[in-house]
Amino acid sequence: MDLNLFIICLLTFIIHLIGTLAYSVRIAGVRTGRIAVSFALFNILVLVSRTSNSFQIPFLAKRVEANLVHPLNHSLLPDFRWLLFSATMATAAGAYLIPTFQRLFSKAVLDLQTHRSMPRLLLHICCKGGLAQIRDSMSLPASENVTALRSGHSLSGLTIVLNILAVALWTVGVFAALYAGYLNPSLRVTSSSLSSLVNGVATILMFVVIDPQLSVMTDDVIEGRLSEPSFRRAIVWLVGSRFAGTVLAQVLLLPAASLLVFVAGKL
Repeated sequence: MDLNLFIICLLTFIIHLIGTLAYSVRIAGVRTGRIAVSFALFNILVLVSRTSNSFQIPFLAKRVEANLVHPLNHSLLPDFRWLLFSATMATAAGAYLIPTFQRLFSKAVLDLQTHRSMPRLLLHICCKGGLAQIRDSMSLPASENVTALRSGHSLSGLTIVLNILAVALWTVGVFAALYAGYLNPSLRVTSSSLSSLVNGVATILMFVVIDPQLSVMTDDVIEGRLSEPSFRRAIVWLVGSRFAGTVLAQVLLLPAASLLVFVAGKL
């Protein structure tokens, strides 16, 4: 792996790590009862994720273009496999860090209520007291959250399957479009613009089916209609299905790229 590919893998890792840690925000919101403030804090991490994404795509596109001009000794397919593997590892790391981050977010939400200023809160986090809170918040995932999965999780099997599919499509969308451009260089601009064809399906599934159900569950916990342990088990299932989705993306890469090559040729 060369330096350029390592940087792109690192950016992919950051994007998917933050996407997985989004679940810790809902847990923090439930525990503090301040959903809006929790998501306001999470927007800082979203900004980091979007910045990483804005660099990732041009770097990867440049790598594809450079390979078309000066072909390497190997196909670009292994490079895309490494990127998808980075997404899987980031999801696993995010799952491992959720207990720590939900504690940090809970403390940060309460601190924001005191400081009433995001810059002051960030300054507090960077000082000695804030670093001590980070150390004290470190926690390993509780084994009970995994062993108790059979006790019920308030999610339908269909929702879990759709989440796997949505994550897989969202993970592979841009990569498939760029690889389609590599497979058919004469239509690489058209192929790249077709990433929305794959991501659009994922977006519909996430924002029309999955996110509304999770939001309703979040409100149910705050209003006492759903127990917090049951909500945590639902989060575990969603994180697990997210991990499965990044693995499924490896399988979908070539079919999705071939489909985009076909569609680009028919336009």
